[in-house]
Amino acid sequence: MLTLSRRDILTGGAATLAAVAVGGYAGARAQAADLLLPVTETAHALRPDVVTGGMMTFGDRGPPPVLRLRQGQPYVVDVVNRLREATVVHWHGLRLANAMDGVPYLTQAPIEPGQRFRYTLTSPDAGTFWYHPHCNTLEQMARGLTGLLIVDEAEDPGFDVDLPLNIRDFRLGADGQFVEFYRLRNAARGGTLGTQSTVNWQTEPLHDLPAGGLVRLRLVMTDMTRVGTYDLEGGESRVIALDSHPLADPLPAAGLMLAPGQRADVALRIPDTEGQEVTLTLRTDRGPRLMARFRATGRSLGRALAELAPLPANPVAGPDLSRAETLDFVFGWSPEGDGAASGICGSLGKSFWSINRVAWDGDTPGPMDPLATLRLGGSYILRLRNETPNAHPIHLHGLSFRLLRSNRRALPPLVTDTALLLSQETMEVALVADNPGNWAFHCHVIEHQKTGLTGYLRVA
Repeated sequence: MLTLSRRDILTGGAATLAAVAVGGYAGARAQAADLLLPVTETAHALRPDVVTGGMMTFGDRGPPPVLRLRQGQPYVVDVVNRLREATVVHWHGLRLANAMDGVPYLTQAPIEPGQRFRYTLTSPDAGTFWYHPHCNTLEQMARGLTGLLIVDEAEDPGFDVDLPLNIRDFRLGADGQFVEFYRLRNAARGGTLGTQSTVNWQTEPLHDLPAGGLVRLRLVMTDMTRVGTYDLEGGESRVIALDSHPLADPLPAAGLMLAPGQRADVALRIPDTEGQEVTLTLRTDRGPRLMARFRATGRSLGRALAELAPLPANPVAGPDLSRAETLDFVFGWSPEGDGAASGICGSLGKSFWSINRVAWDGDTPGPMDPLATLRLGGSYILRLRNETPNAHPIHLHGLSFRLLRSNRRALPPLVTDTALLLSQETMEVALVADNPGNWAFHCHVIEHQKTGLTGYLRVA
């Protein structure tokens, strides 16, 4: 685990920052990386008729690549920063070593322009994940830095096609160029919605898929703000996993509510008739918004959903509820409302939100005290109380937790890393603190995250 103190940064200066930023790379040069992943500026046609400039991506051009790992096997990524500002990469949902988690100052120094950092990713879990920066997070994500990451099961689950879907908005004006990424009055409420919905950086894409085939759709919500309800219509379908973890009892793929950071794996049987379509839509006040189409092509493969065996459960330890300690976390307004620190990794300059009445002081050297310290190997119940009129998708790095109960609704027996906390909801979740380190704990509405609704838990 790497934690930089304020004194480390101030006394060491640029040399200390540079040495630590390449620390994940130095000493491992003899081993070839599985992937060289540059972070670059780019331009792309998010709409069919215009190219949007000022974008950012992972890779050389176009949408960020879908990374594929094997469960339990190490995967080495050399991230090279070709931007004109600092960045880091966080691997959302992966339970990995703390030094690889990608949170500035909490686990590593920012990767400065021209520097590189070596991440070694070894996931005990299979499923659908994603990756994004945790430095100048709002602007970098808004410009395009959200990519998908798949950890394949040890055995082939039997689909004909595996189709990851990066679902997110961009904030574009009538000319197809970026407008302001946020408005402070919205940051103090539900957040600033995008204006252009995309799937894999395309508007209403059409995918040709084998008629009568079985497709694994991986819906990944990489948006900064939107909590949406999605419907899949025109074929047989069922939700088989949520937030990377298989469901013992599949759910209907209609009325599926997903918040920023959440994921859903859907088993879809494509219709038998060539040309017939399945649609993915988002519910809005103006009616369904078409997100993507899936068209049957060729002669029917004649597959059936019943052919699919349940996905194997991931090896997440079960908490001992009879001995679990309960910890309380209150998500509310900031007690001050102003004065958030600025730093290398940016700030919106305001503190609207807090956890346990403490607003995050910004991504600066010398992180604040942890919200709580958990004993390594101990079982805990986290009582999450939202006292605000807005929903908050609460994400915990490095650990997975089980939903237990809510004062507002029945909860499925789900294992997750990102739970949507409704307005005025109190939710209890349980976990085993089995991964040592400092783990960020925050709302995944990025405007909320960057205006105070962030902290961290220490497992030691």
